[in-house]
Amino acid sequence: KKTAFIINTSRGKVINEQDLINALRNKVIGGAGLDVYESEPISRSNPLTQFPQTVLLPHIGSASFMTRSKMAEVAANNIVNFFNGRGIVHKIN
Repeated sequence: KKTAFIINTSRGKVINEQDLINALRNKVIGGAGLDVYESEPISRSNPLTQFPQTVLLPHIGSASFMTRSKMAEVAANNIVNFFNGRGIVHKIN
């Protein structure tokens, strides 16, 4: 849709950048807002940087005071819980 904007703040590989570049070049979509890329950091020579209808951020979507404070709180609680033999949240392995 020519008025649609695609937003990606999750994982760079979710969007095929070459397809996005083609869609922007051919005005198939209205624009894009990206915080993540197929390859990071994004290069200044990346064609996505040439489109005025794009907003490109350097992977800082979680860089707010509230988010970072909560991340620190969860990490501290996990350390205390681990050493007290209790479960931890967001455990991967």
